Amino acid sequence: MSKVHLASQTITKQDTQQSEDFSLVLGGPLYQLLLRSKLIQPPLGHLGWRIGVITSFAWLPLAALAIVGGRFAAGVKVPFLYDFEAHARLLFALPLLILAELIVYVRMRAITSQFIERQIITDAVRPAFSAVIFSAMRLRNSLFVEIGLLLLAVFAGPQIWQRTLILHSDTWYATVSSSGLNFTAAGYWYAFVSVPIFQFILLRWYYRIVIWCRFLFQVSRLDLNLVALHPDRCCGLGFLGNVVFSFAPLLMAHSGIVAGYIGNRILQEGAKLPDYKFELVGLAVLLLAIVLGPLCVFVPKLNRARLVGLRTYGRFASSYVVDFVRKWTSNPDEEGEPLLGSGDIQSLADLDNSFRIVKEIKLVPFGKDTVIRFLVVIALPMLPLAFTMFSPEELLKRIITVVL
Repeated sequence: MSKVHLASQTITKQDTQQSEDFSLVLGGPLYQLLLRSKLIQPPLGHLGWRIGVITSFAWLPLAALAIVGGRFAAGVKVPFLYDFEAHARLLFALPLLILAELIVYVRMRAITSQFIERQIITDAVRPAFSAVIFSAMRLRNSLFVEIGLLLLAVFAGPQIWQRTLILHSDTWYATVSSSGLNFTAAGYWYAFVSVPIFQFILLRWYYRIVIWCRFLFQVSRLDLNLVALHPDRCCGLGFLGNVVFSFAPLLMAHSGIVAGYIGNRILQEGAKLPDYKFELVGLAVLLLAIVLGPLCVFVPKLNRARLVGLRTYGRFASSYVVDFVRKWTSNPDEEGEPLLGSGDIQSLADLDNSFRIVKEIKLVPFGKDTVIRFLVVIALPMLPLAFTMFSPEELLKRIITVVL
C-alpha cells in the first residue's frame, strides 16, 4: 500500500514539474543551435546580444553593399535609406519577434499550473491533461517541421517577396529593365538571406500559434471543473485573457510590417493612407482573430456552465426566498426572532450577488478591455503614417480641438 502511495506521489510531482515547464518557445532545433552558439543562456538569456547578432546579420550587409553600390541615400528613385519597408521589417519587426519569445515564455510558463491550482483540472483529469501537454511539447520540438519551415523560407520566401512586396521601380536592391528585375549585390543578400531569415522566424511563430490553438482545443475537450460562481465571470478561466497579451509584440511586429509597406507606397508611388482603410481594418480583424480566436474553443463549456449555474442557483435562490418570505413576511411573530441583528437579510443580499455573477458569465475568457489593449498595440506602429496626411502642427491642432 505504501509503494502505491509513493508511486502516486512521484507521478504527481512529475505532472507538476511538466506543467511548470510548459513553454511554446523553449525547444526545437533552432533553440538548441542557439544554445550551442551561446546566443542563448538558458532559458532565454542574452536577449540583447541575440537581437543584435541576428538583426545585424540581416541588415548591416545591406547598408554596406548599398554604400559600395552608391545607392545608400541617393542614386536611384528608392535608395536604401528611404526604403521604410525594409527597415520596418529588419529593424522593427525582427527584433520584436525575437523579444516576443521571452515575453511569451515569462507569461505562459505557469499557465498549465494555473489550470491545476484553480482546480479546473481535477485529479481525475490530470493524466489526460499531462498527455495534452506532452503532445504539445513533442510538436514544438519537431525536427521535421522546423526543417520544413526553413526550406519553405529559403525557396518560397524570395519568390513570394518578389511577386507581392517588391517595388516596381529602380531601387537600392534592383534595377528595372525590359528583361525584368536585375538585382544588385545588396538585393541578392536581401532576397536570399535577409528575407528568408525574417520569414523563417515568422513562420516559426505561426507554427507555435498552431500548437497553442491545438493545446487549447484539446484542453477544452477535457472534463473541466468550471465553477459558475468564480468572481472572474469566466468560471475560473479569466487568467487566459491576461496570458494571451504576451502575443502583443507579435501583433506589433505585423502592424509595423504593414506600416512600412504602406509608407513605401505613399512616399514612393504617390498613394494615400485612406486608400488602405480596408486593408487596415482587415489587418486588425485578422490579428485579433489570431490571438483571441483560440480562446473561443471554451465557448461551449462556458455556455454550459452558465446554463447549469442559472438552473442550479436559480432553484436554490427560489427555495431560500420562499423560506425568507414565509419567515419574515407571512408569520413574522411566530419565529420570535428580532429583525435587527438577523443575518437573513445579509444572506439574501449575498445570494443576489452570487446569482448576478452566474448571470454575467462571459462566453469567452476575455473582455472588452483585452480587445481595446490589442487594438492600441496594433495602431501604435501606424501612427507615423498620420503625418503623411497632416503636418505635426496641424495634427496637434486637430487633437486639441477634439479633446477641448
